[in-house]
Amino acid sequence: MQSLDALRGLTIALMILVNTSGDGAHTYRLLRHSPWNGCTLADIVFPCFLFMVGISLVLSLSGKLRRGISRRVLVHQALRRAFVLFAIGIAINGFPRFDLHTLRVFGVLQRIAICFFLASLVYLWLRPRTIVWITVGILLGYWVLLRWVPVPGYGLPGVNVPFLDPHDNLPAWLDRHLLPAAHLYHRGYYDPEGLLASIPALASTLIGILTAFSLQMTQKAAAKAQRLLMVGIFCLLAGLVWSHWLPLNKRLWTSSFVLFNAGVSLLALSIFIWWLDVKRKGMRLAVPMIAFGTKALAAYAFSEFLASFLSNTKMPGSGYTLQKTLFSPFATLIPNPYIAALAYAVVYVVICFVPVLLLYRKKIFLKI
Repeated sequence: MQSLDALRGLTIALMILVNTSGDGAHTYRLLRHSPWNGCTLADIVFPCFLFMVGISLVLSLSGKLRRGISRRVLVHQALRRAFVLFAIGIAINGFPRFDLHTLRVFGVLQRIAICFFLASLVYLWLRPRTIVWITVGILLGYWVLLRWVPVPGYGLPGVNVPFLDPHDNLPAWLDRHLLPAAHLYHRGYYDPEGLLASIPALASTLIGILTAFSLQMTQKAAAKAQRLLMVGIFCLLAGLVWSHWLPLNKRLWTSSFVLFNAGVSLLALSIFIWWLDVKRKGMRLAVPMIAFGTKALAAYAFSEFLASFLSNTKMPGSGYTLQKTLFSPFATLIPNPYIAALAYAVVYVVICFVPVLLLYRKKIFLKI
């Protein structure tokens, strides 16, 4: 599906853009993650990618099942891929020093690995109706955990401690008891890709699986796009309504956040299907996105390794990092610091696109 590849590519490009601002202190609010409750453009990127992981694994595994590959073999393949993804995530966290005393365990690729493997098991062994009930159960169950289960040592949320308090919440408490602070995000008191919050993240992937079932129906692309549009509007509005009782929160991956972003992802996919599979106009504009989308892992890993290298390499004499040195011309030539920070991020995305385009043109696919 070119529409799926293009949307995945746009998502990866946005992920790189929001992760590599030239100056974090002068980044537009829309391109920064919400400090706590709320949802910005930066916050919708990761759940959209997990949504597409769910769609992609159905398209891939269903083809293998039709070719007669056993479910047991597919489970082993999924476990191997998840292990490789997790290992790459660990490598990104440790690069370039690989200090085992401060190595962060969780991360973006680690969460993708967990959700991909569990979602693969669900798809291979359970029926669509059961998957629907599991998804609903995860969303409601996680709400119950956050709202009505006492946090050990702190008490009941909304009664003894503020509801969704940044420190005194169940996911953060579990992170602190699973790993020392030195191995958590920024060596803090919680991890935004922690273990408990990966459960509702799995729901984002399962919604992608359910969407794939819809896409596999023998209907015209226009009808599929219209159906996705209607369901997307419903999910988006339902997530917004739910947020009055359970705020949108990416760091805790709240159930309302899952539902809201499922709506955003469905709307985006319906637009791309209408554009690339129905109208088929302006196809050349989609080529860069398709290139990014078919090389998503390579693009993301390259961007993260390069960013770590630039941020950890000191320039002789000046004491500045290589990243600050490269950003300096932008800050000098562009008076507005916010535009300068954005311009640097855009150029960085273009630089990451160069090796991706070379792989795409030579039809080289990196598989794990």
